[in-house]
Order: sequence, then C-alpha cells, then structure tokens
Amino acid sequence: MEPFECGVNPVASPKQRFSVRFYLVAMLFIVFDIEAVFLFPWAVIFQPLGMFGFVEMMVFIVILAAGLVYVWKKGALEWE
Repeated sequence: MEPFECGVNPVASPKQRFSVRFYLVAMLFIVFDIEAVFLFPWAVIFQPLGMFGFVEMMVFIVILAAGLVYVWKKGALEWE
C-alpha cells in the first residue's frame, strides 16, 4: 500500500506539507514572468509607438519595480 513511481521507493511522505513561502515565491515568479511576456511585444514594435509607448512602458515597469521593492523589504524573497 505504498506509492510507487519509476521503480524507486519513496524517500518522503507524499502527505508532506509545503511552506507558504514556496507558494509565495511561485506567485512572484508568475507575476514577473508575465512582465516579460508584456515586454517582448512592446520591444518588437517599439519604433511605431514613439514616445507615448516608451512612457507607458516605463510606467508599467516602475509599478512592477515598486512591487518588487515592497516584497523585498517585507522579506518575502528570503528563503530559510
């Protein structure tokens, strides 16, 4: 009645709980990964957008940078 995977006996219990920090780091990764998804199309059509497109993207980056500074100061990126 033991879980069996790939012919290897399990090392840890499958009922082991993960720390909340693990999920917090995962959510932060997703947020900043989505930022990269928005930056790529902007970089592709940077010329036609002109100064308006540049200012709008800088506002977007500043908001995300403020969020990063906030979670950094709160200690959310510290892994114990």
